[in-house]
Amino acid sequence: MKYYIIAGEASGDLHGSNLIKQLKQLDTAADIRCWGGDMMQQAGGTLVKHYKDLAFMGFIEVVMNIRTVLKNMDFCKKDIQQYQPDVLVLIDYAGFNLRIAEWAKPLGYKIVFYISPQVWAWKENRVKKIKRSVDKMLCILPFEQDFYKKWEYEVEYVGHPLIQVIKEAKEKPVDKPLSDKPIIAILPGSRKQEVSVKLPIMLTMARHFPDHQFIVAQAPSLDDDFIAGLTGAHPNVSTVKGQTYNLLRQAEAALVTSGTATLETALFGVPEVVCYKGSAISYFFAKRLIKVKYIALVNLVMDKPVVKELIQHDLNEENLLKELTLLLKDATVRNRIKADYAALWAKLGEKDASRRTAEVVYEEATKQA
Repeated sequence: MKYYIIAGEASGDLHGSNLIKQLKQLDTAADIRCWGGDMMQQAGGTLVKHYKDLAFMGFIEVVMNIRTVLKNMDFCKKDIQQYQPDVLVLIDYAGFNLRIAEWAKPLGYKIVFYISPQVWAWKENRVKKIKRSVDKMLCILPFEQDFYKKWEYEVEYVGHPLIQVIKEAKEKPVDKPLSDKPIIAILPGSRKQEVSVKLPIMLTMARHFPDHQFIVAQAPSLDDDFIAGLTGAHPNVSTVKGQTYNLLRQAEAALVTSGTATLETALFGVPEVVCYKGSAISYFFAKRLIKVKYIALVNLVMDKPVVKELIQHDLNEENLLKELTLLLKDATVRNRIKADYAALWAKLGEKDASRRTAEVVYEEATKQA
C-alpha cells in the first residue's frame, strides 16, 4: 500500500516514526511518503519536507509567515496528487492538516487523523469540518471520546503513544551520568521564536542554584550557535542534543515549555514547572479563545493542578525561583506530585497506540486499494 503521512512538529515526528515502524511490520511492502523529521526518515519514510521549515507558533507568527504557509500547502496538495496514496495519515498539526483534509476528502482520498486537534480547548466548531473531512479520528487523551460524543461523532481512543515509548526507554540501562552535580533539566521547546523568549528566563535559575547543573535539551531543529548564544554566559549550564529521555532519567527537577514535553517529563516522574510566554498579540488572542482551565497536558488529563503553570507575565525570575525551590526542597510537594504522576500513568492506560493506529491505517488503505 501507499501511505502519505503529514506531521509538522517534533512530537509528530516521534509518533510518526513509531507508526511507520508498526506499518512496516503489518505491510512489508509499504511505500511511505512523509512530512516530518529525521526520526520518520530513519524509520523508513521518504521525507518530503522537514518540520523545521513548517513550525510557526502563535497568531502573529503565522500571519508573518503566511506566504510560506500557503506555499507549503500548495506544494503538499500537488505532491499528494502526484503520489496518489491509498490513505492519507494526518498527525496533529491541526491548522495545516485540517485544511489538507478538507481539500483531500472530496477528491476521494481516505483520511485518518491521528492525535485529535485540541478542538475541546478552542475553535470547537472545527468539529463540523472534522466530521465532513475525516474518515477515522484516533484520539490519544481519554476525555476526548466523551467530547466528540456530544457532537455525535464516533472516534476511537487508541491510548497515548508516549506510554509505550517511555515504557521502553525506562527498560534500557541509564547512560553514563551527564554531570557529577544534581541535574535540573530545561526543555525550552523546538521553535526558535519560543525558545528565544522563554529560555533566557529559565536560565536565570542557574545563578540561584550554583551547586546544580542545568542541562538544556536542544531540539534538533535549533542551531548550535543560537543555543550557545543564550547559554554561554552561565558556567553551570550545558546542552545535550538527542538525549532528552536520558536527561529526564537523571534529572532532579525540570523547567518545561508547554506542550508534549510536559507529559513526557511527568511520565518519567520528574517534578516540573511548566513555562509559557508568547508574543503579546498571540497571548491576547489565545486568552480570549482558549476555554480550558490548564495548558499542561498532565493537568488537563488529571483535571487538577498537578504541576505549577507559569504563564505569560507570571513567568518571571521571582516566581520561577519560588516554584523551583519548592520542587527541590519541599519533600511534601515532591511526594504529592509523584503520587499524581503514578495516577496519571494508570489513567492513560497501557495500550500500544502506535500498533493500534497502524492497524487502523492499514485497514483503511486496504479498503481503498
